This record gives sequence, C-alpha cells and structure tokens, in this order.
Amino acid sequence: MKIAITGATGQLGGLVIDALLERGADPAQLIAIGRSEEKLATLAGKGLETRVADYNVQSDLVSALEGVDKLLLISSSEVGQRVAQHENIINAAKQVDVSLIAYTSIANAMTGGMELAEEHIATERLLAGSGIGYVLLRNGWYIENYTDQLMGYLNSGMILGAAGEGKISAATRADFAEAAAAVLLSDEDQNGKIYELGSDKPFTLAQLAGAVGAAAGQDVAYQEMDPEQLEKIYADAGVPGPFAHILVDTDVRIREGALEVSTGDLAALIGRAPTSLGKVIKDNLDK
Repeated sequence: MKIAITGATGQLGGLVIDALLERGADPAQLIAIGRSEEKLATLAGKGLETRVADYNVQSDLVSALEGVDKLLLISSSEVGQRVAQHENIINAAKQVDVSLIAYTSIANAMTGGMELAEEHIATERLLAGSGIGYVLLRNGWYIENYTDQLMGYLNSGMILGAAGEGKISAATRADFAEAAAAVLLSDEDQNGKIYELGSDKPFTLAQLAGAVGAAAGQDVAYQEMDPEQLEKIYADAGVPGPFAHILVDTDVRIREGALEVSTGDLAALIGRAPTSLGKVIKDNLDK
C-alpha cells in the first residue's frame, strides 16, 4: 500500500510523515512529494521514496503519483492559486488510478462563511466530482498562528483582534498531522467521511491573552478593534492588502462561530486529548 504526501517538505507535511513513521508505517511504502530535491533529501534519509513535482505542472504530478494507492493532498500555501493547483493534482491522481485522496480542508468549510474557505470549498467540490474516493480533513486553526506571535504579545502587552467572544477550537499542527496519519493508516473504509477537526477546549482571544499573561507573569490584554481599523493596522505593519483583509475577515467569522468545532473527531482519531493551549504557550516560553 503506497501512501503519498504532497507538500512533504512543508511544516504540516513533515509532521505527517513523522506521525506515520511513529505509528509503524513502512518508510519504503511512503512517497514524499515536493518541489525541492534538496529539501526532500532529508526525507530520503529516513527511508522514504521521494519524487519532485510542482503543483502547477500536471505532467510532473502524473509521474509523481504513479503507483500511489492513497494520497494526502495538503492544500497549497499559495492563496489565490489553490483551486487550479489542486485540480492539477486531482486530475493527475485520476489518470493513475489513485484509490483515495485525503484533503486538508478548513473547519466548517461549508457553513463558516470565511473568505479563506472559498478555495477549500471549490476543492471539495472538485473531489466530489472526480470519481476518486476521498476523505475530508477539515482542520481548525493552528494554535501556532497565535503562539508564533508570543513575543509581540508580550512586548506590547496586547492582542488585537475583531473576533469578539467567538470561540476558536485551535490545535497544534502536530495533532492535526497525527489525525491525518491515523486516517491514512486506517483499515476502515474512509471514502466519503468528513472529519471536523479541532480542540475540545476552545478559547476566545480574551482567554488567549489571559493564558499568555499568566504563563509569562505579566499583564496581556485583548483589545477588540473595528474590522476596518484592524485591517489598516495590519496593512501599515507591512501585511499585504489581500492577506490583511483575509485575516480580518477570519476574525469577524470567528465571532460568528466559524472556527468552533465540537465534534470530538480530533481526539477520537489521535486517541487522546489534543495538546492544550497552556502547554503550547509554556513550551514556547521555555525555548
């Protein structure tokens, strides 16, 4: 059973490979697909087969997917180009008779109303019409989206946002990666399944601020902002305009519940409670 992982040299892809190996997968049955032969060399050193391909070049993708049974399609990081890139991969998979595609979508894709979800929705529809078996891994927000900014929060004593009291079921990349590995290695038929993935302990941005402050032993407050004002602050800080708009839109949708997940799917797949916000903050501060 050959399992391929696209975006294998990225943050999530590398963690999925680690999780597959930790769960007993034979490295010789794993195929790591990425754009950089140099970066893939590290994975080859772990015993994996590596294949170079670009999401934009379908002919390369056909060769890269030859002989693959299951494919983890990690969504492209190139917002605005994802649909065309994903369509290339799906069409290539169809040509070589891949039996199952697991796709990393976004939590509450069809109901959350986030602009960031639009390309994921389009990809889910492509999968539904492809004739290939597929399973949707609708990942919630990464805790790292916040903890990567810890020093900024501590230096300013403030977290800015427009999310109100909206709850965020964020989890670590490693937990989402472990869930993907569990699905890929499952003996159960995964075709048609949809997993809404997130922590079972959601938090608001005010609670995030409190947790950061408590862990660091200093005051950190959440400041609710007008969405237009927040977008301007991001733009003035050098965030590209379209991305600043998406960030603020996501906050507004969080207020409406777009990133709150209550299914318990993540804990069920990984066989334990997802890593807590407090632990992630502590681990980052201890570095």
